[in-house]
Amino acid sequence: MDALMLARVQFALTAGSHFLFVALTLGLATLVALMQTRATVSGSAVHARMTRFWGQLYVINYAVGIVTGLVMEFQFGLNWSGMSRMVGGVFGAPLAMETIVAFFIESTFLGLWIFGWDRLNRWVHLGLIWVVTLTAYLSAYFVLVANGWLQRPVGYEMVDGVARLTDAGALLTNPTAILAFLHVLFGGLLTAAFFMAGVSGYHLLRRTAEVEFFRRSMRIGLLTLVLSVFPVVAFGGAQFEYAQPTKTGGDDLAAAVADFTARFGPDDYEAPKLAEAGQVVMVSVWSVMLLLGLVALVKFPFGRWLERGRVFHVVMMVAVPLPYVAMIAGWVFREVGRQPWMVYGVLKTRDAISDVGSGTVVASFVAFTGLFAVLIGVNAWLLARFARRGPEGAGLGAAPPAPPAPEASAPSLTPTF
Repeated sequence: MDALMLARVQFALTAGSHFLFVALTLGLATLVALMQTRATVSGSAVHARMTRFWGQLYVINYAVGIVTGLVMEFQFGLNWSGMSRMVGGVFGAPLAMETIVAFFIESTFLGLWIFGWDRLNRWVHLGLIWVVTLTAYLSAYFVLVANGWLQRPVGYEMVDGVARLTDAGALLTNPTAILAFLHVLFGGLLTAAFFMAGVSGYHLLRRTAEVEFFRRSMRIGLLTLVLSVFPVVAFGGAQFEYAQPTKTGGDDLAAAVADFTARFGPDDYEAPKLAEAGQVVMVSVWSVMLLLGLVALVKFPFGRWLERGRVFHVVMMVAVPLPYVAMIAGWVFREVGRQPWMVYGVLKTRDAISDVGSGTVVASFVAFTGLFAVLIGVNAWLLARFARRGPEGAGLGAAPPAPPAPEASAPSLTPTF
């Protein structure tokens, strides 16, 4: 395998793995913020406990996901310096905004939310989690602005072979970015919905003593599933209006291939078959999720069924990976379908790679892939461990243990004068 293919596979594995963390983080942050809002406004004790339990799982996923994101960005300088030289002035702008405006604010306010429990005013504390949630959306938006520009480059001009930003408004309102953002937003909610329903199903199947807690959690998960499964496909389908003809085929395919051949020379400009396979898997898995959503919609009014439906509990546990599979398949369709372009119609992938040998790329491939495998394993283990413990095992926001009382000193046998 040559250096180009190794670099592509490495980026596919690391970027795809990082996106798995992002989806659950976006969805859980929203649901936790809503739970805390209910608890703060109504004084509901069960929603306060739900905030702590699901919030702890959110923090675990967020913390490990941050590491994957930081490591992933090293690849741009290591493997794709050609891209940085030619289009870094445009592509790097939204990424810089994501880091400065969104990431630092999000992580700072998350720290205040974690350590400000029972120390800050309850309304201030509620405001913190909403700032965290909104900046998480902002972070995802800026990343998708960068990715949307790779799909449909706008608002730039080429000066001496280097892309220069000329219209920030066009860059920030690129339809491929806006629609992808809404698609990912509801995809994150769908991911959190299946995660919450699966964990709740596990505890209800085991006949937990926390029946009310997990019955409510199951209802929230199923309601979120029903509300998000249709917008996911709606915003996903809307993106086809802006999809490249080399990806979707149709009447414009021959014209696009002829134009690229005249401008850049002969090449295989049609999308690889892997992209089509990704589309088929994505649609098939979404159909299964839609079916589960319809079942939930029909059964939703019957609260006792949520507690006693043992078969449904197992189904929801098994279904937890479904949104992950659909997201990865959709990502393959979106990204692989752009080939052979790094920036569609501007920069080919082979021209974006760094001038390094296969040995260097192999070493980075082994290191990055191994690290990501460890991080994914650690995250899955931590989530499973704390999810199994239930709300009684939630340490988020718990009061520190009281210091032990001083031992009574033994009576002295020394005479006192």
